[in-house]
Amino acid sequence: MPVDEETFKKEVLSKIPPRNEPPLPSDWLHTEMLERFRVIGFAPIKEGMNVLEVGCGAHALTTVPLAYLVGETGRVVSIDRSRWRFFEEVTSSAGLKHRIIPLKTDARELPFPFKTFDLAVLVHGIRSLKSEETMVKVISEMLRVSEEVFIAESLPTANNERQRAHLELYNLREEIFEALFGEKDDLHYPTLEKLHELVEEAGGEIIKSGTFESGLPHYLAYIPREYVGRIKDERKRTELLRRWDAAYEKWKKGAEHPPVGWLVARI
Repeated sequence: MPVDEETFKKEVLSKIPPRNEPPLPSDWLHTEMLERFRVIGFAPIKEGMNVLEVGCGAHALTTVPLAYLVGETGRVVSIDRSRWRFFEEVTSSAGLKHRIIPLKTDARELPFPFKTFDLAVLVHGIRSLKSEETMVKVISEMLRVSEEVFIAESLPTANNERQRAHLELYNLREEIFEALFGEKDDLHYPTLEKLHELVEEAGGEIIKSGTFESGLPHYLAYIPREYVGRIKDERKRTELLRRWDAAYEKWKKGAEHPPVGWLVARI
C-alpha cells in the first residue's frame, strides 16, 4: 500500500482510547478502523483531495482513515442522517478533527449544486440503505457531486470458518430489525455483480473493481440478545433466539471479515 500501515497505527490508532463494551474486545474499534484503512487503499485518494464520505456512522470508522490519507491540505465532508453519538469523541482523540466537516443530511438529496468533490466514498454502508431504490438514488447523487466514486462492501461469501461465523450472526440482523421495527435494516451483503448493477443503474461507468480480504477479526455482526427478546411475536422471537444462540456460540470463538468487493466509478 502507498501509505505505511505501521505509521497509521502509531500516529492515529494509538491515540484512540480502548473501549469497554463487552462482549466486544477493548480494541474492537481500532481493528475495524484498520480494516477500513486497508480497504480504502484501493481508492484513488491523494493528499490534498476534497472527499465526500457518505454514511460516516457513530464511530467514524472510515472517516478517520480518510482524514489521515488526505493530509493537512485535504478535507473530508462526512455525512449521516442520525448516527453521530461518538463521532466527535473519536475524531478528536485521533487528532484529525480539524480535517473533517460533519454534516447531518440525507444522502438522497445532497446539498451541493455541482461537482464539489474529487472523490465520494461509501464503505460498508450500502447495506444500511434499506432498499435498492435508495441505493441507486444515493449512488446517483454521489456521481453527480464528485469526479469519481469509490464503493466497498462485504460480500456474502466465506472462505473459512471464521468468516462463516460472522455471516451466520450478521445475517440475522435484517430479520431482527424487521421483526422489531417493521422495516428492514442492515440488509444482507450484496454480491460484487449486484454492486456493479446498482452503479450502472445510477448512471455510472465502472472504471475498475476487485475483491480484497483483510484477514482481520470482525466484531460488528454482534447484536445484543436482549434486542431479540423484545420481539413481540412469540413464535418469531423463539425462532430468532434459538438461531441467535447457535450463531453467537460460533461468533464468540472468533469471527473474521468476509471478502470485500470494491469498485471505482464515474459518469
